[in-house]
Amino acid sequence: MDEQQHKQQHGRRHDRRHGQRRVLIVAYDGAQILDIACPSGALDIANRYGAAPPYSIELGTVDRAAVRSSAGILLGAGQRLEAVAGRLDTLIVVGGVGCEDAAADERLLGQVRRLAGLSRRVASVCTGAHVLAAAGLLDHRRATTHWGWGERLAERHPDVAVDVRPLCIRDGNVYTSAGVTSALDLTLTLIEDDHGPTLAREVARELVTHLHRPADQAQISLFLAAPPPEDRLVRDLTGYIAGHLAEDLTPAALAARAGVSTRHLTRLFTAHLGTTPARAVRVARTEAAAHLARSSALSLAAIARRCGLGSAETLRQAFLDHYGVTGDRVRRMPDMPPPRATPGQKTPGP
Repeated sequence: MDEQQHKQQHGRRHDRRHGQRRVLIVAYDGAQILDIACPSGALDIANRYGAAPPYSIELGTVDRAAVRSSAGILLGAGQRLEAVAGRLDTLIVVGGVGCEDAAADERLLGQVRRLAGLSRRVASVCTGAHVLAAAGLLDHRRATTHWGWGERLAERHPDVAVDVRPLCIRDGNVYTSAGVTSALDLTLTLIEDDHGPTLAREVARELVTHLHRPADQAQISLFLAAPPPEDRLVRDLTGYIAGHLAEDLTPAALAARAGVSTRHLTRLFTAHLGTTPARAVRVARTEAAAHLARSSALSLAAIARRCGLGSAETLRQAFLDHYGVTGDRVRRMPDMPPPRATPGQKTPGP
């Protein structure tokens, strides 16, 4: 029996003995299909990698009606919300262009309130936060949503402390996440909370996604806030760097990956990023490490290894060089520190 079969069989045995973690995803007309696919797909992969107890994933709608996603794809529901009874592990309300109509639908809101009372935890994806807020589930809580909808959420629900900077916020047993693909970050966080970081990493690897982004990473990250490099080779390599921080990212390894000489690679990075390949890698690793330091309980040594910086001492020096403060200070700061300006050089970054 190979390892994968063993994991699957172990998961099935645990299911028979201890039941399942029941997850109900709530949808409506105009829902974003990625908001449904990201959580359900990631939880399904967690099951195949041996989540114990495994997740039972259900899609529910009012009257068990089929709903049309914002892309026009018709989705059949497995559950009639009105008929759901018994304990739920997780209730997830998705977002989409139909969120405002959903937030005005008293039948839907009534069911969301009722089901939240049956659930160990409640979560929203993207503009699903508007539905949770309309149901009164975010009152006096800190919450996030898609960056383009935060102002509307704050105006309509003044009792909600809206913060659109992070990817994900947990306030008690209520989780809210930012736009669309942050549903994947949210779900990896739930998996890690339930089963630990090893399973979450296995799921992320199976999904061929980047390093599990810290919850407080900015929605509009460094890689998106600045215009992307015009040169495709540089653009592709900066994306690769961001997703493979713990791997060999020496100029020679990057040049070999791109099929160019190290000298030519350096010329391209200097022309399009204003920095060398080695410096760009160090900045990417340092900033990812800072996010982990502020959003996790990992030791600085573990963060250094995860981000490709090797040791806690190397990480300490990287923080001092980039931010002018130590790792412990970064961890205690309420906001991400700004990078130190380097005279005569524009701030590097993919």
